[in-house]
Amino acid sequence: MSLFRINCGYQNYDWGKIGSTSAVAQFASSSDASVSIDNSKPYAELWMGTHPSVPSVAVDGGADVEGKTLRDLVSAHPQQLLHQSIIDKFGSNKELPFLFKVLSIEKVLSIQAHPDKKLGAILHAADPKNYPDDNHKPEMAIAVTEFEGFCGFKPLEQLVQTLKTIPELHDIIGAELVAEFASGVKPSATVGSEEDASNRKLLQKVFGKLMNTDESTIATKAESLVARTKSEPELFTAIDSRLPELIQRLNGQFPKDIGLFCGCLLLNHVALNAGEAMFLQAKDPHAYISGDIIECMAASDNVVRAGFTPKFKDVKNLVEMLTYSYDSVEKQKMPLLPFAKSHGEAVKSVLYDPPIAEFAVLQTIFDKKAGKVQHFDGFDGPSIVIATKGNGTISVKGSSDVKEVKTGYVFFVAPGVEIELVSGSDDNEFTTYRAFVEA
Repeated sequence: MSLFRINCGYQNYDWGKIGSTSAVAQFASSSDASVSIDNSKPYAELWMGTHPSVPSVAVDGGADVEGKTLRDLVSAHPQQLLHQSIIDKFGSNKELPFLFKVLSIEKVLSIQAHPDKKLGAILHAADPKNYPDDNHKPEMAIAVTEFEGFCGFKPLEQLVQTLKTIPELHDIIGAELVAEFASGVKPSATVGSEEDASNRKLLQKVFGKLMNTDESTIATKAESLVARTKSEPELFTAIDSRLPELIQRLNGQFPKDIGLFCGCLLLNHVALNAGEAMFLQAKDPHAYISGDIIECMAASDNVVRAGFTPKFKDVKNLVEMLTYSYDSVEKQKMPLLPFAKSHGEAVKSVLYDPPIAEFAVLQTIFDKKAGKVQHFDGFDGPSIVIATKGNGTISVKGSSDVKEVKTGYVFFVAPGVEIELVSGSDDNEFTTYRAFVEA
């Protein structure tokens, strides 16, 4: 049970990419021959882990393992498959503290934020229907293809310009509050200072005014906003050259939606190249717009939504909970770090290490030459590996049981197990992502 392959379930949410254009569909069908891609359906998410609603199932590893869900295996062998330090730290001997995913995004997901642990417990106690657990849900997104999303509020100078120059937003917020914001914010404030706190309160005031505007006003102003992107595109391109097209595209997906204001006009529009990543802090607004990504998150379903969704919007809690940080797009991106437990002949092996305990992700890329070897020391916790490009082999160091790896194959690695990846012969660079936790 030290290393075994798993087949992973998928979700057909309507925002997913259609049929074989979806990386989720490609990976699921490559891994599991019984999966037949329906080119009329969206394939949105591949779930890798112990979540009971979309179970991962072992497909090799011997009679004691094969055919069993990863959750059942972990529950039956917690010390072997989790590590005692992980059980002690996260308080569960039944599941991984993270959920690993692939997302294929055709249409924008809801603008949302997630509570921290303290607020998660309060919301769950007060409204368990809409907040099904008491945990936080920090997330990290790593681009597999070119990706775009929203993450955090724009820098204050851009917000002032937007409020002053886009008539529809100016009308919604009101001349008095726009003037108060424009004259009151201090863009050069040091984080944590009194000026920074004042900036955030003013931003909260603006966002609260927008989110509490009645739906009929939003619909009327949104229709006018979209028309203005065509008649006066220069108003928008002066802020961001991508804005006219973005507003028109997302209006096509969610006509006259409040997300055109709280997303397109107030939030950072982040573009990631393959391999770049962003970490989504608790209480920061964000949304995925398009692309294929690797996502890792803490095991929780708590979401507070703002726009681009027919689902429940909790405006009061949303406005109260956000951090109202206003960093630039570049500050939203994560650094790529070295990782001492990975060494060998891969051209790249880098760590995405978010500032939370539940997970980190290791990316490893080989060039197109066969036979290159990368060694991995044992991790002090469980991990899951997915190949997103190319092919090769994986094995426990020193073992004769060498397992084939193809694009879309997923493996579970038990704590303390040293493994080796070897590149195969392929026109693509053999690429893997490995989510793990260490206490």
